[in-house]
Amino acid sequence: MAERPVVLIVLCWTLGYVLAYVWGLQTAGIYMALAGIAFSALLAAAKPRGWMWLLAAVTVLTAAGWYGAYDDRNRTLIAPAAEEVEQVAFRGRLVTPVTVDGDRVSFQAVAESVKLPDAQRVGEEGGEARGEKLQVSVRLLKQEEQLMAASWRRGDRIEMTGTLKRPSEARNFGAFDYRRYLYMHHIHWQLTVKGTEAIVVTAPGRGDWGVWRLGRWNDRFRDALASKVDALFPEEQSGFMKGMLIGLTDEIDPEQFDAFSRLGLTHIIAISGLNVAIFLGCLIWLLRRIGLTRETYLWTAMGFIPLYIAATGGSPSIVRAGMMAMIGLYAAYRNRLKDGLHLAFITGLAMLAWHPYYLTDVSFQLSFLVTIGIIVLVPKVSKLLPVTNVKLRDALSITLVAQFVSFPLTIYYFNQFSLLSFAANLALVPVFSLVVMPVGTVAMLLGFVSMEAGGILAWIVEKVNGLLFAVVTWCSELRLFQTIWPSPTVGWMVFYYGGLAGLVWLGLQRKQQVESASEDSGPMLDSVLVMHWKTRLHRWNRRVLLPGAVIGLGLVLWAGYRPLQEYSRQGKVQFIDVGQGDSILIHSPGEARHILVDGGGTVSFRKPGESWKERRDPYEIGRKTLVPLLKKRGIQQIDELIVTHQDEDHFGGLQAVLEDIPVKRLLFNGTLKPIPKVKQLFETALARGTQLVPIQAGDRLKVGADTELLFLFPFSEMAQPERTTVRLESDQNPISLVFMMKMGGTRWLFTGDIGVKQELELLERWSALTPEQGGGLHLLEQPIDVLKVAHHGSKSSTADPWLEAWRPKQAVISAGANNVYGHPSPQVMKRLSSRGTLIHRTDRHGEVQMMVKEGQISVRRKLE
Repeated sequence: MAERPVVLIVLCWTLGYVLAYVWGLQTAGIYMALAGIAFSALLAAAKPRGWMWLLAAVTVLTAAGWYGAYDDRNRTLIAPAAEEVEQVAFRGRLVTPVTVDGDRVSFQAVAESVKLPDAQRVGEEGGEARGEKLQVSVRLLKQEEQLMAASWRRGDRIEMTGTLKRPSEARNFGAFDYRRYLYMHHIHWQLTVKGTEAIVVTAPGRGDWGVWRLGRWNDRFRDALASKVDALFPEEQSGFMKGMLIGLTDEIDPEQFDAFSRLGLTHIIAISGLNVAIFLGCLIWLLRRIGLTRETYLWTAMGFIPLYIAATGGSPSIVRAGMMAMIGLYAAYRNRLKDGLHLAFITGLAMLAWHPYYLTDVSFQLSFLVTIGIIVLVPKVSKLLPVTNVKLRDALSITLVAQFVSFPLTIYYFNQFSLLSFAANLALVPVFSLVVMPVGTVAMLLGFVSMEAGGILAWIVEKVNGLLFAVVTWCSELRLFQTIWPSPTVGWMVFYYGGLAGLVWLGLQRKQQVESASEDSGPMLDSVLVMHWKTRLHRWNRRVLLPGAVIGLGLVLWAGYRPLQEYSRQGKVQFIDVGQGDSILIHSPGEARHILVDGGGTVSFRKPGESWKERRDPYEIGRKTLVPLLKKRGIQQIDELIVTHQDEDHFGGLQAVLEDIPVKRLLFNGTLKPIPKVKQLFETALARGTQLVPIQAGDRLKVGADTELLFLFPFSEMAQPERTTVRLESDQNPISLVFMMKMGGTRWLFTGDIGVKQELELLERWSALTPEQGGGLHLLEQPIDVLKVAHHGSKSSTADPWLEAWRPKQAVISAGANNVYGHPSPQVMKRLSSRGTLIHRTDRHGEVQMMVKEGQISVRRKLE
């Protein structure tokens, strides 16, 4: 590290940020930073013995202080009495482009004035919260309002009245935290407005200037480029091309994006270092062709890079690549281009010093990690590959290094990895890099001069894209090659990178031993002795160390794929917060069998003629919440998928589950609700090889040694008199599956959406059965430990006789926060509370997790 002080300083600076992020050093931040800078200057001047390591320690403290001071300034100027306030008057300026998607408009605005109702003070010291940035969401009420909203631009002055509220935080363990995301963008409040009647937007005058003016011009330039892409490419490709060429990703087809994501090819769509390299290579080639001198084309290229960064959106990865390119071009101009690693670290330090929150940005992390990995490892890996063709060897080594280096972060954030990813990147990236992007860029620019000429090139790109999209779609649907990984720990990542580095080092040592073994040097006696020890060392490396490193890395990978928690004797029941709906994930102890009960669903209230309200990528609970959570928790297969009944808020999210995660069996009540979504669900299950199992009262399911399910409802005559027949049934609540689960000495009751009538019938029928038949007092002789309250706590369920029979110790109510139905009912809450039942509610507590060990249940809730 003494030979690379920049590397040491940047690593220490990053470590300081990490410590500050974990521990929080806001108050003392500025003092630590100033003291660290002063002490660093003294060390650099005096240079005592071991001063470099002292400087490293001081750098860590300085960086921690700098991050703390920066974070301390990230405060809101608004302090209302509640977390949601209506009739808030806002006056300010739009500072981002306006996105119009169906009936929703979103943008960010900076306040000149914020006024709360009822003479509430804006902040602790009064004032008007000038400079406060808000995330604004407008729900359009009429179709004609879309055109009005689409005319708004960055820099426009805006006055509006709406509801001010805190951004929503993560309601499930490990889920995306929107509040934290906005906090990292210096936003603490959301303002929601209904319709445009409460909004007045005024374009800025000629004398109205600010930094926003540059952004406004850039938005117009990007809009012009986007319109040209729309005119040149078909609708099914224009969104993709806009994402690849100018960084506008809002219009990419979600299914198309998912296909690229499954193959690890999203870096093709997202503007990154690859795009900068291609742009720079084409630009320099063109400048040299027209006869510019070396100095002139280097300076010209440097001048174009900031324009390219602005035109493509300025994401952290493109800023990193652009800054590195500019530093590299300047170093080339001064004939000092020697160390790419220093370029990368200097760029990273500058970006982190300017904006410390870059540290938590996934694109920043992946961009720098892959760049540094390529710089450090590609020359070494190239030596190990038995390939004589230089271009092929370089392509293989770059792809290998990028795949292995980015792998831990990929599975941490996205929890999936395709075994075809290496082949897909090796085969498809060159086509996109050498054909689609450069030819598409020329077609877009040429379109401003001649649409006919641009159209010819666009036609070529269109045909290439069609072929590539077909290949990507086909490969992404090969489920055999798709793997699901739980999010790894930091310790696992350390072992992974250590094993990877050790494997490369041992491979290089073996190659050097092989090469040196063929050389003769020195006297014969010395040569014999040296050869003897070299041979023994070579054998030791080849037979023990190198195979051991391969096995060790393989064990690390297996431990990441199937962590030790999978084999725990502890059972777990997770009541996932899916809003107004049910979804329960059950892990059986020991064998780690996974049972998913229902999957929530997004209920649409669209009326005929309101198709204009549909969004390009509408929120769907299964794809946006449930599937990401299951993958993050490493659910690689669902053994039993139980659909209690076929109402949208219970089965809607399961379509995405069946499409993304293997399911062995689907258990249902033996009926079909005659609606298209249910038909699609069951057809998908059959196409994926999932066994459909109709269930009726009396059926039992053994799940491992310590878990058993006994189905109590519905009775056969209510659903399917014959096992071989499935009848249509629109009213699904009265025939919900109800089952008791015994797990590790505890008893649980899951009730679907049954009503009081079904509760009484269930009790009557099972009480009439003899103990030998599993009923009578044998079923009710002990209180149940946990009751999943029926129908989200509706007053039509959970009657007094039901509670008197089961005597639940704890109850869980799954309901949406601020739902329009008023669930849970006050009457139900009173019935439960009067019996001393401990109540958990997803609308208040978020996800509720219950762990079972040695007959005891421990509970943790996401929101306390």
